[in-house]
Amino acid sequence: MADVRQDVKNAILITGGTDGLGRATAVLLAEHGYRVFAGGRHPGKLAELGQLAHERELPLKPIELDVCSDASIDRAFLEIARSGSLIDVLVNNAGICIVAVMEEISIEDLRKQFETNFFGAVRMVQRVLPEMRRRGRGRIINMSSLSGKVVQPLWGPYASTKYALEAISDAMRLELYPFNIQVVLVEPGYIATNIKNIAEELSGAYAAGAEQSPYAGIYRPILKWLRSANHSRSTPEDCAHVILRAVEDTPPRTRYPVTRGAKAWLLARRLLSDRALDHQYRKMFGLNELRAAIQKGAQG
Repeated sequence: MADVRQDVKNAILITGGTDGLGRATAVLLAEHGYRVFAGGRHPGKLAELGQLAHERELPLKPIELDVCSDASIDRAFLEIARSGSLIDVLVNNAGICIVAVMEEISIEDLRKQFETNFFGAVRMVQRVLPEMRRRGRGRIINMSSLSGKVVQPLWGPYASTKYALEAISDAMRLELYPFNIQVVLVEPGYIATNIKNIAEELSGAYAAGAEQSPYAGIYRPILKWLRSANHSRSTPEDCAHVILRAVEDTPPRTRYPVTRGAKAWLLARRLLSDRALDHQYRKMFGLNELRAAIQKGAQG
């Protein structure tokens, strides 16, 4: 999509662009000469990214943007319009994660999960598409997840939003084809970012009650993983380079998996039956032993 850089009025908008994968992507794209607007909610992170852009003389402008607020979106697009820019590429990256079993998650928390990860993305798409259709070009890059295809215990709330994002991306890819607008999915696996800390914070009530829950044996290994000092071989910058490819490939691929783990699990999802995949997860999380213990307790 080389014409993005040739026209100074064209730009890339990244939601969740001041932290983690979004921040790394904003910096990398700006380093490659793209005019980037990095949306975020936190004043401190906006200021920090703005200072970095100033010091390095990058064509990168942080803007206040809450994808859950129509008023915030209105203000952000007004600011972009005043700069004389038109959005050629939207990267829907903003997201949160709540970890809980489906029986126990409150409807309020489930709505919160969908409001950011799914409805926020839809809001942004609906804002950029009229202008993209008018110009007859544009690209939507939706940040999905390995969890958009393969789901582990406790990840139902988060994964359901990513499954939904995959579904509307498949629909939009066909709907927007006549208008020369591409829709792309990026599917990272686990990459260490601040979203793990956010997940711990948002899931705190469920973690606090885990030992009193009938699902205590399922909570333990997941919460242990969340609380541990996890490190992944892949970095946010690795993901940013994949997104750069998703911006520049002509035509783009439909999906871009990122980490080796994501690629392996996505392959397993294609090759294994549901029963075989469930078997792997039951072994991984000790669910067979847990079931036996529960049945023994019920009989006793």
